[in-house]
Amino acid sequence: MTAADDEESGLPASLATAWGLRARPSKGPKPGLSLERIVDAAVGVAAAEGVGAVSMGRIAKELGASPMSLYRYVGAKDELYILMQEAVTPEPPELSGSAPSGAGWREGLTRWARAQRAFFHENLWLLRVPITGPPASPKSVAWMECGLAALDGTGLDEGAKLGVIMLVSGYVRNEALLMSELDAAITASGSTPAEVLRRYRRTLDTLTDPDRHPAVTRVLASDALDPDPAEAPDTDFEFGLGCVLDGVAAMIGRQGG
Repeated sequence: MTAADDEESGLPASLATAWGLRARPSKGPKPGLSLERIVDAAVGVAAAEGVGAVSMGRIAKELGASPMSLYRYVGAKDELYILMQEAVTPEPPELSGSAPSGAGWREGLTRWARAQRAFFHENLWLLRVPITGPPASPKSVAWMECGLAALDGTGLDEGAKLGVIMLVSGYVRNEALLMSELDAAITASGSTPAEVLRRYRRTLDTLTDPDRHPAVTRVLASDALDPDPAEAPDTDFEFGLGCVLDGVAAMIGRQGG
């Protein structure tokens, strides 16, 4: 596919490249330069320094090439972002059977959500990549297909299925972002998570009182803020996911079957 073909198809150059619909140069001005090397270098910079450090100039420096030589392979930074995401995103989890039964939707979506969370935590820079539109790259469409397939047999219409996977994916992304920021803050403080939580409890004890903050006072009087060394780190995620899926189950009961 040529640049003129890109215009006729209506596909942005980034998506045409990700789907393999654009012709790529067989070799660049510098021997050994390739799209794969460019993307790998960009992923390395993002993993080490954050996605904000990714630029054509920086990647060219990593590869010992000129910035202009990269533009033979990648048209713009937005295109590079999509190719970086494609490079680190795994295939979606396989669901049991070719199509889960209506009764198995919850297990399927749970596996789907956990797998998403796992690769977000392995590539936290992904959470900082600007969102420029709905998912349309090969891997993102494959994950959409998997999530929708988990809801086969539920009786939900297609619009409701799409809404459900957007809700679950949004919860996963938000939880991963929040936990990564909390972990970074705790690490920067030089304290353990238990120490940070104990300090937070003391702060609330100092700043609140039962008359103005009765609900907070009840939390402080309980053991909700007491760190439990035996508690698995995924407990909060699983609790929130369970609440989301309980809501989905109620909707299926009303609208589906």
